[in-house]
Amino acid sequence: MDRQKWQPFLQRWSEEWISAHDPQRDSPLDEAVVRAGWLGFAPASAERIAAAEVRLGRALPPSLREFLLVTDGWRDAGCFIYQLAGTAELAWLADTEDADWIEAYDLGDDGLDGEVVDEGAVLRRSLRLSLDGDGAVMLLDPEDVDEHGEWAGYWLASWSGEGPERHASFYELMFDAYAGFHALKQPAGATRDHWESVVDRARDAALAGRIEEPLAEWERASRFGRERADRLRFQLLAMLGDRSTLPLDHVLPDRDGWRGFERDPLFHAELLPLLFAKDPLDGHGGGFALRHLRESAPEPVRSVIDEFEARRREPGFRLSFGNPEFDAAVRDVLASAGADAVPLAAPAPKPVEHDRLEARIIVVPNRPVEVPPLEEEITPPEDIWPRLRDAFRLWRPLSPDHIAPVALLAHPLLARVLTEERGRELLGIPRG
Repeated sequence: MDRQKWQPFLQRWSEEWISAHDPQRDSPLDEAVVRAGWLGFAPASAERIAAAEVRLGRALPPSLREFLLVTDGWRDAGCFIYQLAGTAELAWLADTEDADWIEAYDLGDDGLDGEVVDEGAVLRRSLRLSLDGDGAVMLLDPEDVDEHGEWAGYWLASWSGEGPERHASFYELMFDAYAGFHALKQPAGATRDHWESVVDRARDAALAGRIEEPLAEWERASRFGRERADRLRFQLLAMLGDRSTLPLDHVLPDRDGWRGFERDPLFHAELLPLLFAKDPLDGHGGGFALRHLRESAPEPVRSVIDEFEARRREPGFRLSFGNPEFDAAVRDVLASAGADAVPLAAPAPKPVEHDRLEARIIVVPNRPVEVPPLEEEITPPEDIWPRLRDAFRLWRPLSPDHIAPVALLAHPLLARVLTEERGRELLGIPRG
């Protein structure tokens, strides 16, 4: 990335950072930043950069050199790095007061296993970029160089629970910090508007039957804090049999996103049943997400959960699968398999007896309770898939962010029928 591209990017970053500043919660802005509208400093001269390279004994990677020609250092590289070094402060991590990071991650030979990165070795040879941070550092690795001469960049935070996070270059490291700032602060402006439009275009593409392109676009938008992107992406991934890449608890609202969530048709008709369903992929179900909701959601959302739980315990409880035409068609498919009115599978004490297709006796405190067999113990009829595929053409979204009938996966029998290949076939059908 050359200086002609760095300049407008950093100027936009500065303007958004200043506009997002909250005097009640954030540290005061530097007077020079407010006066100039700029988080950076004066540009470094070519001579200052050359002197830094001689002192370090290495030519700096291209994106860092071009960055320094625009600003000799930087304030607030995201929300956890308070200042980046200029030419005079660039130094090898091992030679700085931050060298204790090396010892913390140096596991020696005992910590290596096959392709596992020797994190201590990476840190020992790395160039320190950050001068001050909230238990976090930014580094460049001069031994991990691509065909363009770019050094791999690393972000490392003591509180993250993760090791060094690799990025392809200094620019990619800075872009990730910029995206992280947007995810946390969500400043209004052109950048937020751009990613909202990306989310909308990808939604239209998904309803037109495309899969990979929307998934990639939503993943990028999610980095900028667009929560709608995660809810849309979750639906496609779930239909493809993937509920681990983006777990259900990750698509629930954050911050002010709870407002009115209890009235969202996507929550009522699609996500809520999944919270109580036995996960057809890993057997753990939505238990973690359900606990998250009960602990952190406002009272109206918790009331909706309690009401649904009460209904699902009633005799003859039936799931709803969406708009009336589609719901009726799916119920016909299930009725033909004798599997319509069966409760959702739910976490329960381990059975003391379990005979296939027989009623089971489950021990609970002081009394046994008889429960019916689960549909997952029933072999699906051979014609259930073509009939379900035909029914899919009747499906319509219940809200703007509803793009796939993931409630089907809350029914144990349908979850078994919907393999990744079949999910992909359904998602390839234009709909809505």
